[in-house]
Amino acid sequence: AQAYLAVAADAEGLRLSRDTFEAQQAMLGLIQKSRDLGVASDLDLSQSQSQVEAARADVARYTALLAVDQNALAVLVGAPVGAELLPEGLSAVSAPRAVHSGLSSDVLLRRPDILAAEHQLRAANASIGAARAAFFPRISLTAGAGSVSSELSALLGAGTGTWSFAPQIVAPLFTGGANLARLEASKLDRDIAVANYERAIQRAFAEVQNALTLQTTLVEQRAAEEALVEALDKTYRLSDARFKAGLDSYLGVLVAQRSLFAAQQSLVAVRLAEQANRVTLYKVLGGGA
Repeated sequence: AQAYLAVAADAEGLRLSRDTFEAQQAMLGLIQKSRDLGVASDLDLSQSQSQVEAARADVARYTALLAVDQNALAVLVGAPVGAELLPEGLSAVSAPRAVHSGLSSDVLLRRPDILAAEHQLRAANASIGAARAAFFPRISLTAGAGSVSSELSALLGAGTGTWSFAPQIVAPLFTGGANLARLEASKLDRDIAVANYERAIQRAFAEVQNALTLQTTLVEQRAAEEALVEALDKTYRLSDARFKAGLDSYLGVLVAQRSLFAAQQSLVAVRLAEQANRVTLYKVLGGGA
């Protein structure tokens, strides 16, 4: 999924750089004609030429990045991926379904690391039911709109990263193996299995909190980037119109287009991070919600 999203993001970056390159070429032609008529200056022409070459370099860079991403995807799939299966950009990729509110922490019991830790406990003759009752907090992971629940925040010390859940052992963890239990080595193995189990649980809850927190901040960041792109696009259009009307120099257009392209690249990066984090969230939840 991450490799597919990388292809989508760089495909969109390539499209943006090509659009910018074509716009710069058209502007260069206009300035060349204006210079020939004595309206534009040699400085305007030189600045325009530099922008064309910068845009050409961006096209080459994104072309290379996209080729590398497609090769990486082919390696993962084990065969070449047809062009009809490749995304044309992030806009063409459907976002994964958002997690719902009130999501139970029981979904984390499907995580491979927790399952592996439970198998280790079983090998030491532990009761998994008693271990879960003692060490596994049963809470809601999400609040409204899939945000971090207050229970999860409290469990992890309200952002301090401190685990606040105290195990409550009300039944024997280990059953059977009475003879082996007398051996010091067996006691150490059991202590290690319990410690690994508790650590796996703590890591699972912490990873979910991190992904949910990042999801909220990325939504806010994307909204800000979209507003910035819209504002800079308007600035660029106004600067372009004033230059063509002979009211301003080409420098205003130059600065506006550079700022717009940088903001568009930042927006693609944020949208990629948002979708990649959604994939990470599904992974740390044990495969879904």
